[in-house]
Amino acid sequence: MSQIANLATILSLLCGFSSLILSSGRNFVLSAYAVLLAVILDGIDGQLALKNKVSSAFGKELDSLVDVVSFGVAPSLLGYLFIYDNLHFLSVAALFIYIMCAVVRLARYNIITKEEKRYYFSGLPTTVSGGILVSYILACIEKDRFSPLLFVLLVLLLAYLMVSRARYLNLDGIKQVLGFSLKPAILSLIIALGIAFYLKKPGLGLLSVFLIYLIFSPFVVKRLDNN
Repeated sequence: MSQIANLATILSLLCGFSSLILSSGRNFVLSAYAVLLAVILDGIDGQLALKNKVSSAFGKELDSLVDVVSFGVAPSLLGYLFIYDNLHFLSVAALFIYIMCAVVRLARYNIITKEEKRYYFSGLPTTVSGGILVSYILACIEKDRFSPLLFVLLVLLLAYLMVSRARYLNLDGIKQVLGFSLKPAILSLIIALGIAFYLKKPGLGLLSVFLIYLIFSPFVVKRLDNN
């Protein structure tokens, strides 16, 4: 079963690699969706490992290395090429800081004991950070409106949150909040995203979901600690 979890991780890497190629061809929409598919696969491989109790040091290191590509480098290249004609130097500097913080975030995660991260992550997960970045680009394409300065500020905010001590729910924490049942939440999420796709606003819908997690998760973690 560990090989199945590792296969999901490799498929996530394939998505990140595909995103890089698509960005190079300036196919920004498909590039963003490739990263979002990597987000889903990253969740699947973690759940496979936990459910079958086959997590290993190798799988953990493999997952982190893949995350650097799929949620660090791939969103950064997409963002760089998308913003290329605007604030060139600032965008390069901001995106380098973003990649650096993603690498630091993943390195720090690998040395934290399981007990320390039972219900939460310390720092914004790179998966969510990459998802926010590409969802924002999708939303800008849908609205045909883009603020280069806002983009740079968003990149820097995500970089800071990844290496901050802010605490964000992991899947065990979400299960704890929902009473150990993710099915109603997943169903609600699918319905909400289905409506967003029907309205031809998938980027805005996805961005809204990620931002809800970004904003409210630290408050929920604090409430868990107080209970």
